[in-house]
Amino acid sequence: MDARALIAAVRRGDVAPDGLATFTAGLADGRVTDAQAGAFAMAVCLRGLDAAGRVALTTGMRDSGDVLHWDLPGPVLDKHSTGGVGDCVSLILAPMLAACGVYVPMISGRGLGHTGGTLDKLSAVPGVCVDVSEADLRAIVADVGCAIVGATTRIAPADRRLYAVRDVTATVDSIDLITASILSKKLAAGLDALVLDVKVGSGAFMKTRADATALAQALVDTARGAGCPTVAVLSDMTQPLAPSLGNATEMAVCLDVLSGQPEAAPRLVTLALSLGCEALALAGWPADKARAALERTLADGSALDRFARMIAALGGPPDMDKDWRTHLPKAPVTLAVTAPHAGFITAIDGEALGLAVVALGGGRAREGDRIDPAVGLTDVRDLGTPLARGDRIATVHARTQDRAEAARDAVLAAITIGARPDATPLILDRIT
Repeated sequence: MDARALIAAVRRGDVAPDGLATFTAGLADGRVTDAQAGAFAMAVCLRGLDAAGRVALTTGMRDSGDVLHWDLPGPVLDKHSTGGVGDCVSLILAPMLAACGVYVPMISGRGLGHTGGTLDKLSAVPGVCVDVSEADLRAIVADVGCAIVGATTRIAPADRRLYAVRDVTATVDSIDLITASILSKKLAAGLDALVLDVKVGSGAFMKTRADATALAQALVDTARGAGCPTVAVLSDMTQPLAPSLGNATEMAVCLDVLSGQPEAAPRLVTLALSLGCEALALAGWPADKARAALERTLADGSALDRFARMIAALGGPPDMDKDWRTHLPKAPVTLAVTAPHAGFITAIDGEALGLAVVALGGGRAREGDRIDPAVGLTDVRDLGTPLARGDRIATVHARTQDRAEAARDAVLAAITIGARPDATPLILDRIT
């Protein structure tokens, strides 16, 4: 393989798909240098890949390590979100699908920037270890029906190498590279079908609907080109999805919902049901039966049972379904954020709220930072909420009084109070 020739071909816009597959193998085994990886990423950023090139890059990175294969008595499905604030859908959707007879090997990630990570939220439960072997992943999925875990070093190693280079070469924001990175890890899990939740708005990475639509279309086309039936949903992220932000704080909301209290987070439940129906439709379920089955898992406690069994299998407490409140850590300082004047919540800067949680210690400012699982925000009010002066907008949970006051100021700066805003639907579009 001549990496220089391939990089030049990408720069000219005439790279062959088989060359991309060979290049990804070189990323995984070290034949491609960091300088060549950076040049490749920049060439893709500037020139782009066509549809066949995106599929070749994605499948090459998928095949650079282990690709799982399953022999289970039901469909193997998964969901992926592009990230937002208060987005803990995975924690309730995976056990809901498992309770419907679906198998969900969900390989998830840690927090990135202002967005919380599913693995960090799970790790707020004492004893939980999300770094498991392939053998343990297989055993948990077969027994419980779902497992939310981190990727092993054997899953898409070419992506791990390329992403590290992209992070330091200003080449993260390429739709072609984002698509290949997301899908290479998901498709390595051996899925029968995949549903994607592409966020758009102030709390998302994609701030405009046009950018989110372009990413969703690229993801769907590439996943289908790689042989995995896929649907994407565009969902609104102009406000947090759940009324809590953080790790233990979001986990508590999820456990309220799983305990049969959907009113604890109506938007979260609405989106989970929508994504769940899309996933089951890909497995051949009629729409009316899919929704009824998913709602039943929350009402009869079967989703909570699956979640509790998954937590126990990952090393957590054996009684999360019965006594979860005693297991979640609590911050020593709480502080109410109140409205300085009357009006309606007109706008919410979701990214600013997410960064306020990071500043509390609930996220990472630098790679390797330790996360405080107890800190965060709760009682975050929705867009359009009418307020009198002094009404509570949110509650800060902090380790110290100083940090609590700084977070209060950040929340006040992130929320605009004024005229009643127009309502925005939660589901903006569906990409097939």
